[in-house]
Amino acid sequence: MNFDFKEMITVGMVLFAVIDIIGSIPIIIDLRSKHGHIESEKASLVAGIIMIVFLFVGEEILNLIGIDVNSFAVAGSFVLFFLALEMILGIRIYKDEEASSASIVPIAFPLIAGAGTMTTLLSLRAQFQTVNIIIGIILNIILVYAVLKSSSKIEKMLGKNGLGVIRKTFGVVLLAIAVKLFASNVKALFI
Repeated sequence: MNFDFKEMITVGMVLFAVIDIIGSIPIIIDLRSKHGHIESEKASLVAGIIMIVFLFVGEEILNLIGIDVNSFAVAGSFVLFFLALEMILGIRIYKDEEASSASIVPIAFPLIAGAGTMTTLLSLRAQFQTVNIIIGIILNIILVYAVLKSSSKIEKMLGKNGLGVIRKTFGVVLLAIAVKLFASNVKALFI
């Protein structure tokens, strides 16, 4: 095992930027208001497991079912696009009347462990030691858990108006991430 502190920090920062849990706070608060309760432990654990499993077998699974990484990323960009539209326009597109919680869908997947995260993990695997990537994932999951756990405190601190401004602002940011993810992967589909 080659523990490399610099690699761990680099991987952690890259995943932090892609997961963007701070930017997802308005989505999390919105989902909590729709579903009542978010199981922070469950969402964090499931997202961590999805990421670690995908790190090892992601590309093989996609190849097995005939999907390339670019197609997967384009599909993920659509999910992010619709989540962003919900935030910006104040409409509800995602409807799941059966679920008592939004902990697994859409929080664990695709919000935390979505297509952007998955594609990033595949890219990181080519550049860094697996053990350092796993530690980067764990560090991010701890941060995700802390944000999910304190979402109601964050909501009280920001207030309704502050939350509205942040929701729309981060909706536009999420929309931009969706467009970038789409644009950077759609070209490869036609080559």
